[in-house]
Amino acid sequence: MNCDKPRENLVAAELKRRAGAQNLDVFDEDFAALLDDEDELRSFREKFAYPRKETLPEIGQNLPAEELAEECIYLCGNSLGLKPKSADAHMQAQLQKWADMGVYMHFEEPLPAATCDRYGREALGRIVGAEPSSVTLMNGLTVNLHLLLCSFYQPAGDRYKILIEGGAFPSDRYAMLSQIELRGYDPEEALIQIQPRAGEDLIRIEDIMEILKEEGPSIAVVCLSGVQYYTGQKFDMERITWAAHAEGCVVGWDLAHAVGNVEIRLDEWGVDFACWCTYKYLNSGPGCIAGAYVNKKHAGRSSKSQLRGWWSNKEDTRFLMQEHCDVAPGVDGFRLCNPPPFLVALVIASLEIFDEAGMEKIIRKQRLLTGYLEHLLLTYFNTESSSNSKPFARIITPDDPAQRGCQLSLSFSLPIGRVHAELGKRGIVCDVRQPNVMRIAPAPLYNSYSDVHKFVTSLKDVFDKLAAETPLREG
Repeated sequence: MNCDKPRENLVAAELKRRAGAQNLDVFDEDFAALLDDEDELRSFREKFAYPRKETLPEIGQNLPAEELAEECIYLCGNSLGLKPKSADAHMQAQLQKWADMGVYMHFEEPLPAATCDRYGREALGRIVGAEPSSVTLMNGLTVNLHLLLCSFYQPAGDRYKILIEGGAFPSDRYAMLSQIELRGYDPEEALIQIQPRAGEDLIRIEDIMEILKEEGPSIAVVCLSGVQYYTGQKFDMERITWAAHAEGCVVGWDLAHAVGNVEIRLDEWGVDFACWCTYKYLNSGPGCIAGAYVNKKHAGRSSKSQLRGWWSNKEDTRFLMQEHCDVAPGVDGFRLCNPPPFLVALVIASLEIFDEAGMEKIIRKQRLLTGYLEHLLLTYFNTESSSNSKPFARIITPDDPAQRGCQLSLSFSLPIGRVHAELGKRGIVCDVRQPNVMRIAPAPLYNSYSDVHKFVTSLKDVFDKLAAETPLREG
């Protein structure tokens, strides 16, 4: 792991201080309850629909009826956030307007269908640190990435390469490969995938800096993940952006695992473009409409490299049905078609919650909540120095809170599929990603400290059960 012990100790020290003030042990269930009582965001859990164990497909049939009626332990917001309860009313309003107005719904409040992508811009801008006019809701994540790359990836001469992280999420990797091939280049030569050093899990910032220094003149676009989906590592977006710009590179970020999770300041950092989905930490629902950002410094950018559609027109000329597209400036020119108000409504339902909570409070709780999870795991599963005689878990996510968000990625000395299955039977919802990581992501808006305590307690039970019947192997 990338370690910053002083930062790590600050979280542990805070936990111990708060426990000691009430004569409690950090590892007691009562301490988790105390943290929940003192949680400034505790009321927000009630704003989300929480699945119950009896409705989940992986629950064992041997659970007592009273336990089946309990809420599950949901630690999978990094894959799909929970549904805001207000989403029903927002969606129903659009369905009812359709029923009542038919075609007139295009220009009538609430959320006029023809202009609904105007809405939510202020809230999105606050979350990603951008002027509202620089962000919009449109399409899906990979569609937006392709549209942005069509404009910002302009290989010429010796500058034709793209830099991404090794093991990037397939949607990013596939998009980069196809963009390179469309331009007639060989991906083996044009795609730089920076890897962790041998024997390590994480990519060192100094290695990224070195690649930029060595390869900078040949790199057209740097497009990394804000938070790496597999390891949970948060990249230093500000430092990388400035370093890449110094080498003449264009810089974009895939913020799918960062938006609503960590602090983002796109305007301040000078990022050229960014895109993200909205169904993970932004809780908009599976496959919902995605977000995009283009820095205002590119507002006058030539539209000749953009793919255009009806909605790429400026609003005041869009319905004149002109022969030529009157391209809107900045991010608006990347829109292609009318946005679906039903999906925008789902995003608005979540953004209202984020505005009420505020990113400052969300990030403050995130650091303590994930730090609490880390502290329990390090204590109970001896991740640093386990012998072959005892099952262990290993955290591959950075232990510096500044280098991660909610997620901790774990590997085990026991078969990970067995561990995951046993947790599922107990009503613990998390996910496994190939080749060998379980991702645990307590989301500050709806997860509690008691959720974390119950997860670790259940994991101990699973380890005890499987250790008796499974030969050990390091995960």
